Parts: sequence; C-alpha cells; structure tokens
Amino acid sequence: MTIRAVVWGENIHEHTNAIVGGVYPNGMHTAIAAGLNEHPNIEATTATLQEPEHGLSEARLAKTDVLLWWGHKAHGDVEDEIVERVAKRVWEGMGLIVLHSGHFAKPFKRLMGTPCALKWREAGERERVWVVNPRHPIAEGLDDNFVLENEEMYGEQFSVPEPLETVFISWFAGGEVFRSGLTWRRGAGNIFYFRPGHETYPTYYDANVKTVLKNAVRWAYNSQGALTSIHDAPNVPVERALEPIVERGPRLHKAGEEGYK
Repeated sequence: MTIRAVVWGENIHEHTNAIVGGVYPNGMHTAIAAGLNEHPNIEATTATLQEPEHGLSEARLAKTDVLLWWGHKAHGDVEDEIVERVAKRVWEGMGLIVLHSGHFAKPFKRLMGTPCALKWREAGERERVWVVNPRHPIAEGLDDNFVLENEEMYGEQFSVPEPLETVFISWFAGGEVFRSGLTWRRGAGNIFYFRPGHETYPTYYDANVKTVLKNAVRWAYNSQGALTSIHDAPNVPVERALEPIVERGPRLHKAGEEGYK
C-alpha cells in the first residue's frame, strides 16, 4: 500500500526572507515531503502557489490521498476555484492536514465554517507539546510530551468548531496554552490541524514533528476510495420507494426533475 501525499507550500518566505531561506534552502514544502518520504508507505510530492492551478489540477487531486497545506503571507492569492476543488475532494474522502499558519488558509476556513482566529506572539519561546490522547494513531511512538526550543506562540481562544478529537495541547514559556493537534471529519474526509511550524525555525527537521506528520498522513488516509456520490441529491420516484406508497398531494417538481441546489 502506497499513500500518495502532496505537500502544498506557499513558497514565498523562502525567497524573500534570508533567515527562512537559510533554514529551508529548498523550500519548507520540500523539507516536509522529505520527512514524509522516510516512511516506506508514503510517497510525498510537492505543489506550490506559483504553479499553474497552484499545482492542484483536478487530475492531480483525484490521485491524491492526503493533502498537506502550509500557507501564511498569501492566503488571499489562492484562487477560489482551487479552494472549492480541495473542499470537494475532502468531502469525497481525501485527507487534509493543515499546518501552523494554515489555520487562516482558505480551504481550512471553508471546511471549518468559522473564523479560525487565535492569539500569537513571535518571540522564539519554548513550546512543550503534551500528548493528551496517547492511544490515538497520530501520537504513536511519542513520549508523553516533547519540546521545541524555539517556536511562535499560538494561544487560545482558537475559534474553530469543537473538534472530533484533541491529540495535543501546547504550553509556551510565556504562559499560554493552545490546542495544537485537533481532528475533524468533513463528509468522508479526515482533517488534522497541527500547530508547530513557524518558518524562521527548523521545526520540520525535528524528529518528533516528523513522526507526527507521518502518523497523521497514515491516519488521514481513506482506503475506501472517493465517495463521489456524496454530491448527489437524487429525486426518488414514487414507484421506487422501498415500501409501496400512493402519491397523496401536489408537488413542486416533475418526476425525474432535479431539485434546486
């Protein structure tokens, strides 16, 4: 079994900020994909904002099992057509992993239906990530906590819908806490948000972070294939009712006519 993952990166800070370029000379998306490719059952490739269709054509998304998304500076530059394309594939069963500042990414906000806002501070402070759901597959192979010596602080309240599961909670040296690993289900698709990953720090080289992302890809993968029928809203004829019925009143639509969407 091979899980086909695509790591989507904004690919801007690496070229406009010397610090970020020094930490990730080949791009953050490339570093994330390299970590995923350490697992024998994951085949990770990359896509960026600058590519035609942002690297996410319908054909490519149709072959993608899990999409990872990192964005920050240019959320508004992502075309709405691509946002809807991603949401459609998640509803059909594609996994989605949203990283760090991707909490404001258009696809994530589209699927959450909330502002997805939070508090933040950029001070390079210590983050201790606590595993609060140790039996969860995403936490496999981790100790009860791990430390990132330098990270950007995110603090509550995090205005997202109540999650299906909370896997991680982070504590920062400045005193704030944050629900840093959350899951949801949208349609047939599994979604995981993971907080760490500020671009000026080497977070995606950290062994624990790489373990989380490899586990998350495996968890988000749906082996049943695309549930394309999730978009259908069929008009079921009277004669095809499971139990015999007699039509008893007037109707708006003719037999076989599509409804309004």
